[in-house]
Amino acid sequence: MILHKSPYKLFECVGIELEYMLVNQKTLQPEASTDKLIIKKHGAITDELENGLISWSNELVLHVVELKTTHPVKSLDGISGAFHANVEEINKLLAEDGVMLMPTAMHPFLNPLKDLKLWPHHRNEIYEQYDKIFNCKGHGWGNLQSMHINLPFANDDEFFKLHEAIRILMPLIPALSASSPIYEGNIGPFKDNRLNFYELNQQKIPAITGKVIPESVKNKKEYEEKILEQTYKAIAPFDTDNILQEEWLNSRGAITRFDRNAIEIRIIDLQECPVADIAIAELIIESLKWLIKRFDIIPYFSETELYPIYRTALEEGSNGSIENTSYLKLFGFVPDQEISIRNVWKSILAEVRLSPESEAAILNILTNGNLSERIVTNLNSEKPSIENIIKEYKILADCLKNNRLYTPRQ
Repeated sequence: MILHKSPYKLFECVGIELEYMLVNQKTLQPEASTDKLIIKKHGAITDELENGLISWSNELVLHVVELKTTHPVKSLDGISGAFHANVEEINKLLAEDGVMLMPTAMHPFLNPLKDLKLWPHHRNEIYEQYDKIFNCKGHGWGNLQSMHINLPFANDDEFFKLHEAIRILMPLIPALSASSPIYEGNIGPFKDNRLNFYELNQQKIPAITGKVIPESVKNKKEYEEKILEQTYKAIAPFDTDNILQEEWLNSRGAITRFDRNAIEIRIIDLQECPVADIAIAELIIESLKWLIKRFDIIPYFSETELYPIYRTALEEGSNGSIENTSYLKLFGFVPDQEISIRNVWKSILAEVRLSPESEAAILNILTNGNLSERIVTNLNSEKPSIENIIKEYKILADCLKNNRLYTPRQ
């Protein structure tokens, strides 16, 4: 996501990125053909092509394509439709080869040792270096499709407020957005299995991911000292050619890109359709605005305090409970209460205003569960067969094709 004007002010614009899997229409097996898709559209290999409001680009692996707003947009109005139009165009191009896009944050039966093929074209030296150090043949590298939200800041004061608000909201996000209940053909132990793999994929060098929730820092200088310099130092013995010593090496769940004065939130699982993705983005943005309006009364929370809430959301989903009374008080709950994360989101939703389309999508989540929970409900089995998983994920692919919400079946 490139910010072409610098600096944008706080909430002046937003950039959205969505990652989709390419799969066989019949079997849903992953199809390593993103480069072929780009050639069909562009006539030649490129790592990014503009298609009006939305651009297409490659990712680490060949069965994933990223769609993103070409430039930062002032409003999310109409963005769901723009993403959907590009989904329709891509599906039309892919249909010639019996391939289609599939949503959700993890492929339900991908074999990482057999099915993952790395992008071999432009900038592949970066991917090769990651593979050399961490071995990218794993779910934490090649099976984790997400939405990224990019939000700008104009100066250190705006950075501090935005960064703190994001840190505080981050622990709640997995309970809202989890869409990765199944991998390797089985229901996983957590509601958001993608984020569990995300946390482990660079454990060889723990400083890179930290506690996922970033440390509290007041300005660019402190961020560089406490976060960036520590990651560069930790990877230096493994990255002797300095290929990875850039801001994007930091793999916390929200990373600051001072090269474009923006913070990128990365812990949001991809949903069933753009309507749902944009609804979650809208709720997160409006929640951050609400928190920043109350910034003077927000207490300090260390990443160590926030991390257990984040893990509860990741593991238990919307029904997970929060016990941290200081954190709950921030959202209007009295001490000595144990509150579900679902109810915290309901409390936040009562304080913000969303578009009617987004509010309906959020109410679907808060009423029926996050996408992981809805998928498991509809499968109605602790050990669903591959045939039933394929059937269910074809329904999800149909939701993507029609930009339609996925709901429980009675």
